[in-house]
Amino acid sequence: MFTDSVELTVSSGKGGQGCVAFRREKFVVNGGPNGGDGGKGGDIWFKCDNNTHTLSHFQKKMHIKADNGAQGESSNMSGKSGAKRVIIVPPGTQIIDMESGEVIFDMLKDGQEELFITGGRGGLGNTHFKSSTNQRPTYAQPGEKGETRRIKLDLKLIADVGLVGFPNVGKSTLISTVSNARPEIANYEFTTLTPKLGQVNIGDFESFIMADIPGIIGGAHEGKGLGIEFLRHIERTEILLFMVDLASYRDLKEQIETLKEEVAAFSDKLAHSKYAIALTRADVVPTEEIEELVEGFLEMLGLEVTKDSDIGFDNTIPYYIQKTADETLGYDRELPYFVVPISSAANKNIEPLKNALFKLVQSKRLES
Repeated sequence: MFTDSVELTVSSGKGGQGCVAFRREKFVVNGGPNGGDGGKGGDIWFKCDNNTHTLSHFQKKMHIKADNGAQGESSNMSGKSGAKRVIIVPPGTQIIDMESGEVIFDMLKDGQEELFITGGRGGLGNTHFKSSTNQRPTYAQPGEKGETRRIKLDLKLIADVGLVGFPNVGKSTLISTVSNARPEIANYEFTTLTPKLGQVNIGDFESFIMADIPGIIGGAHEGKGLGIEFLRHIERTEILLFMVDLASYRDLKEQIETLKEEVAAFSDKLAHSKYAIALTRADVVPTEEIEELVEGFLEMLGLEVTKDSDIGFDNTIPYYIQKTADETLGYDRELPYFVVPISSAANKNIEPLKNALFKLVQSKRLES
């Protein structure tokens, strides 16, 4: 089961109580107080772990507690400190305070550890309270209470490229073709019910991460369909690949305008992300129809067909690509980096698509 948001109550440990004790040994008269201090309560920590991918291991209304400190003992022996509690979360998890809505931690890197709340201090034993006027103190401090906080864990997957499209447009087929992801693929809408990540390898030494989310439909920002619920998973994504179906009953203009409107309604940041457009299922549309559809689509966007490029797109069908992915050299982020017909089933333009997306990813990494 995939879970991307849970609410928890977490409590650090209570400090142990100080001890009231007196030294009692043969031949030692009036040995005096020797009660030890209570142990410190356990802390609450968060740790980011790449081996965890969902929040499904957390139960509903879960209350996570650290251990309490042990009580002090005689002979000035301090109680044992409570063990800390480490909460394991996947990369991309935000820890949010339920009362203020503040993002406390953003867990992004494998191995990242953050101290959330500390345990209560242990109480002092009666040995601390002896004085010239009180040589037989009969009290010790209680331990401090731990702290309790209500929090929300919100998982936002980390990817370089996010796929955005209507249901059954070919997103799952593409990500399964170019990466190691193996999503369910079927000929009905909303096949993808949960986000998927895949690593796309470029040669032997380079790669980028691609994210597939459930399909978006018109009115998604008003609660229709599934996609808007999962758009949070591409909020961190700087590059969007809009997938528009050449063989759909929906007009190409309607598809791209609806998708961009829904993304903009969800996040202004996403609305200004770098983007590209893949025209899918080119294998089921006759070549002469593809030319007419693509040329009309480019004209609607105010773009002209590219005659040649170093990416290697198939020149037998029209496409468009900007001359550079670098903004300092003329890249215009208001326009798509490329518009190209593809077919995952027939492997048409798939390798050039990977290379073109990687150029965008590289340019973003250099900016960072």
